[in-house]
Amino acid sequence: MTREPTGWRKSSRSHQQTACVEVGRAEYGAAVRDTKDRAAGYFTTTAQQWRLFVTAVKCGRFEP
Repeated sequence: MTREPTGWRKSSRSHQQTACVEVGRAEYGAAVRDTKDRAAGYFTTTAQQWRLFVTAVKCGRFEP
């Protein structure tokens, strides 16, 4: 049985914004959900997928 994600948090840079995403710890990686509609659920990634995504963000891969 898969456990529910824990330790949900959002970026400290988002301040009081409500249109954010939260990241939680999932059994084998990370979980992501929308702060505006937490009841809509979440998606999960493996630890490796999450590391690759974070690295791409830090490198500016998604900048216009």
